[in-house]
Amino acid sequence: MELEYTEEQNAFRREIREWLAGHVPKTPLASFDTAEGFEQHRQWERTLNSGRWSMVTWPKALGGRGCDLIEWLIFEEEYWRAGAPMRVNQNGIFLLGPTLMDYGTEAQKKRFLPGMASGDEIWAQGWSEPGAGSDMAAIRTKAIRDGDHYVINGQKTWSTRAVYADWLFGLFRSDPDSQRHYGLTFLLVPLNNPGITVRPIRQLNGLPGFAEIFFDDVRVPVENRLSEEGAGWQVAMSTAGFERGLMLRSPGRFQATAKALVSLYLRHKESADLDPSICDAVLRAWMDAEAYTLATYRTASSLLKGGYIGAESSTNKIFWSELDLRMHETALQILGPRAELLPRSPDAGDVGNWLDGYLFAQAGPIYAGTNEIQRNIIAERLLGMPRS
Repeated sequence: MELEYTEEQNAFRREIREWLAGHVPKTPLASFDTAEGFEQHRQWERTLNSGRWSMVTWPKALGGRGCDLIEWLIFEEEYWRAGAPMRVNQNGIFLLGPTLMDYGTEAQKKRFLPGMASGDEIWAQGWSEPGAGSDMAAIRTKAIRDGDHYVINGQKTWSTRAVYADWLFGLFRSDPDSQRHYGLTFLLVPLNNPGITVRPIRQLNGLPGFAEIFFDDVRVPVENRLSEEGAGWQVAMSTAGFERGLMLRSPGRFQATAKALVSLYLRHKESADLDPSICDAVLRAWMDAEAYTLATYRTASSLLKGGYIGAESSTNKIFWSELDLRMHETALQILGPRAELLPRSPDAGDVGNWLDGYLFAQAGPIYAGTNEIQRNIIAERLLGMPRS
């Protein structure tokens, strides 16, 4: 497969590159898993929005640029090439945003999308519960209709960005007598509502990247429901398709990591070559990152011709999550004992963010549905194999 860009696409790339060169912070922002860093990243979202770069695929009327998926991939390549900050509102702009485009009313789009793009409202994810992790159909947290409100009682856990976020989107059981995929409703919940308690969950690096959320008679207006009551599973699967497929992990992210890995290898080539497997792993990382890029362009081209993302999104999720983990494992091999130093350590030197990245990559095969579950989906829905 050979990629060829039109003159308009090349001009678009130049525009992005020039804007990022003039606006990407010269000093890295603090981690968005700290209060200080969260607000720094919120301000970066506002900066992006000021140039209408917050979500380029959104309609112009809602603050976007009306770009197609190929242009989005070009933007992501330039974004990661420039070393721009991580997106603190990725749950909103990459997952909920496209879902709102498909299922939201016009009033909901006008209410939520502009604040999402500007960073004024940062979104957390409310899927998992104790006893309902990869198996979302086991959700038990109830949202019972009471007039023009739903009353929520229960608990969510592993809610990404929930410690400092403003809103949560999630799936709740609106029919207490229902089971599995039925009787679930998709709701948008402000995290400052009375009756909500947010407790941080610390990651391997000690920072609170997740939270558990407790709901005690929390009232949410019916107008915050996405689609019909009881249709939540269909809406959630649309969101999960974006998460596992194109939007959450663009190829540009892994191309940037592969490029950094090659650079690290070349700086430590003499010691790294004492183990011949390291050179092979670096080459494989580069090739796999390029393969994922080409496969994603193919998917995007298919979508532009009227195709859709189905169960094959599970293959994407497995590939990029395991690729990310392998690249960081290879980097730690190259660095040797110094790989144990965090970038903020006094003697860290040039170890960079590899250890932080490695710790985060451990979660890749788990979030967005564990890779074990994704392999079951591939076996049953793509290969037609029977359940064991």
